[in-house]
Amino acid sequence: MNANTRITISCADRVGLVSDISGRLFDIGVNLGATSFVLDQGRANFITTCELPDTCPITECEAALCELPMEQAEITVEAIHPAPVLADTPGATHLIECAGIDQPGLIARLSEIFIEYNANIVQMAASASDEKDARVYTTRFAVAIPEDRAAACLATLANTAGSLRMLFRFDTLAG
Repeated sequence: MNANTRITISCADRVGLVSDISGRLFDIGVNLGATSFVLDQGRANFITTCELPDTCPITECEAALCELPMEQAEITVEAIHPAPVLADTPGATHLIECAGIDQPGLIARLSEIFIEYNANIVQMAASASDEKDARVYTTRFAVAIPEDRAAACLATLANTAGSLRMLFRFDTLAG
């Protein structure tokens, strides 16, 4: 599942609330991903990242949820976007992308390398998607790397990405 939507509902609690919400989402073709429900000081809070089908725009999903019998409801349905392509990055000398199976500490491990080469992260974006029974994590960095250290920094990044079984690519920006 590639989550493309986040739904957040906060309302007065009642018996059958989770069933009503999840049933309505099922009826309109929504595929639930990570979902949580908790009572907090008498308020019910339902949060899910999910995949809305192409046939159900966000406004239709929100309207369907608003039809449910919920008191004092606050409903938010918003698009989730994958990590953006870093195109407008003043000050960056390189665009770097690493993608592979999600594992703890990826951003920390990759970003530590920049310190060693006095490279500064100008912009970063990361996202995860589910593909063929695996969670693929993509991290993009726009980085200012000193010219005399760029080759060594990029080689270290490539080696580290390789040891993590990640795909690595970079582009040098005109400057």
